[in-house]
Amino acid sequence: MKEPVIQKDILGCGIACTAFVLGINYKNALRLFPDGRQKAKQKGFICKEIVGVLKKQNISVHYKYINKKIRRKIYRDNVIVFIKRSKKYPFGHYLVRYKNLWMDPWINFPENKNIKKTVSGFRKRLLGRPIYVIF
Repeated sequence: MKEPVIQKDILGCGIACTAFVLGINYKNALRLFPDGRQKAKQKGFICKEIVGVLKKQNISVHYKYINKKIRRKIYRDNVIVFIKRSKKYPFGHYLVRYKNLWMDPWINFPENKNIKKTVSGFRKRLLGRPIYVIF
């Protein structure tokens, strides 16, 4: 089983998920994103940016809004989903599907809001509504 990747920045879940799919560490994945350090601290990333990074690494991917037709496709390995913004996730959240589990780069959020004490791990269920899928 692959090791989960911990997000090192407050809005770095997209980077951590990209790192997990690519099999690299967070720091190396961060370098693949234009203005990655700044965006991971202030703005976050949209699906299009993650797709662009994965394509540059020769991975054929695209993203879509999740509707009934493609809902079942989110349960394949290495699929990244974006959880809708909510009270629990005010900026939304990215997770990756792997071996029938979801790799969560900040599994102890919101109980822990200190980025220095972030823990990643695998969960059985999504804790929000997925609205975008990268596959």
